[in-house]
Amino acid sequence: MASQNKNIYSVSSLNRAAKSLLETSLGVIWLSGEISNLTIAVSGHWYFTLKDHSAQIKCAMFRGNNSRAGFTPKHGQQVLVRGKLSLYEARGDYQLIVETMAPEGDGLLKQQFEALKCQLAAEGLFSEALKKPLPEIIKRVGVITSSTGAALHDMLSVLQRRDPRLQVIIYPSQVQGKGSALSVASQIALANARNECDVLIVGRGGGSLEDLWCFNEVEVAYAIYHSQLPVISAVGHEIDVTISDFVADLRAATPSAAAELVSQHKTFVSTQLTTLVTRLKQAMLSTLQHKAHRQSVLKQTLLQHDPKHKLQQQTQHLDEISLRLQHAMHQKLQQQQSLTNQLSNRLAQASPAHKIDIERQKQQQLKYRLTQAMLASLNHSEQSLQHQIQQLNAFSPLATLARGYAIVKDEKGKVSTNAAELTVGETVEVTLEKGQFNATVI
Repeated sequence: MASQNKNIYSVSSLNRAAKSLLETSLGVIWLSGEISNLTIAVSGHWYFTLKDHSAQIKCAMFRGNNSRAGFTPKHGQQVLVRGKLSLYEARGDYQLIVETMAPEGDGLLKQQFEALKCQLAAEGLFSEALKKPLPEIIKRVGVITSSTGAALHDMLSVLQRRDPRLQVIIYPSQVQGKGSALSVASQIALANARNECDVLIVGRGGGSLEDLWCFNEVEVAYAIYHSQLPVISAVGHEIDVTISDFVADLRAATPSAAAELVSQHKTFVSTQLTTLVTRLKQAMLSTLQHKAHRQSVLKQTLLQHDPKHKLQQQTQHLDEISLRLQHAMHQKLQQQQSLTNQLSNRLAQASPAHKIDIERQKQQQLKYRLTQAMLASLNHSEQSLQHQIQQLNAFSPLATLARGYAIVKDEKGKVSTNAAELTVGETVEVTLEKGQFNATVI
């Protein structure tokens, strides 16, 4: 049973093994992408996602490294970062531990140069063992450069002055701008196919890093590497270094220097010595690069066992817990605030003041209804009174008097309605609409 279980991992051991594999497989890498989901923890560490149009990767940049960045990234910003792949064991998250960061465009060409240089060196394109020596006797020289450039004129002048017998075959090529790398690579392939020269000079005059960039392209590097003819790289000035210089069998500081290398002169022995010294320097450089790579691998191995690395893991875990706690506290506060608002609403609904307001509104409504009822009753009474007054007026003796009639009362005060009942000489009281008077019956 023990032998059957020897390949069974625990989750922790699996994550630890995956972490070790990630950190040692690629080493330090450069990565370009867009910043998103940036979080700056209380500890000062940066956690963010780096993405392009179709993929993304989680990243962490610890305070000791981000303090040297010189800027604070923003959401949506395009950046270039340098770091190493790792795995956050607590969650099993694949992530990039960022060591340096710069806005994309600042030194991007240099970073691409270093990345391609490391890639081709790892593939063995710079190996000294594969470099071909120049022929002892050179009769024909192939030149791959611009047919209108100053570099071609300089090389032809040197060759004519030093060794007029040499035949020069020119393979005109575009050496700057879009498509120039494919142009140079195709001319190298053409020269090999024709096999009509003893050595090739590939290069151009000086310029900016961008101007010389086609000699840093992978197409040119592979074309030089696969060339059966010895290739001399002669790009720019002495201080200019390109990928083609490392891949070529020999590097010349300038195009004119390349012409001197392939032409014999009274200083031939000195030239040969210079060539050997150059190759020795390249061998030393290659050895130093190999040692530097080995040192980098050992450094990465040491970092894996460095307590600082584990401390970073613990710090990242602490930051994660801190962020979760802040989120939980925020949710709890929102819940309590919501509960408080509910209780306040219920209290407001149960408050006597609310009921008093309701009763006051009812009282106002009843008062209004009573007022309206009283007004309606008064209007009705007034209308009834007017009607009765009209009826009373219709039967009132005053109304009769107003039409010119009079009321006659005898001495006893009795209203007389029959003249026959009155006696001659009797005094009667006559009432008119306006005023009254006594009269004697005749």
